[in-house]
Amino acid sequence: MEKSLDKIISENLKQEIELSGKTKTEIAQAIGVSKPTVSQYLSGRIQPSLSTLSRLCSYLNCSADDILSVKKDK
Repeated sequence: MEKSLDKIISENLKQEIELSGKTKTEIAQAIGVSKPTVSQYLSGRIQPSLSTLSRLCSYLNCSADDILSVKKDK
């Protein structure tokens, strides 16, 4: 059974946050959302909007492809 997009996004966000060493509070302040909202992204309860995803990627120094697990066919 394949993972849902919500699960993929939350797992990838967790990994990128761990790699960054940033706290949920730091991330929330930097991207303009509340700490509980960041927690909901990480639990998979909600997904960030495209503009929030862009701010997250910029702050965490990763690409949206990393978060969304987009694979390009070559």
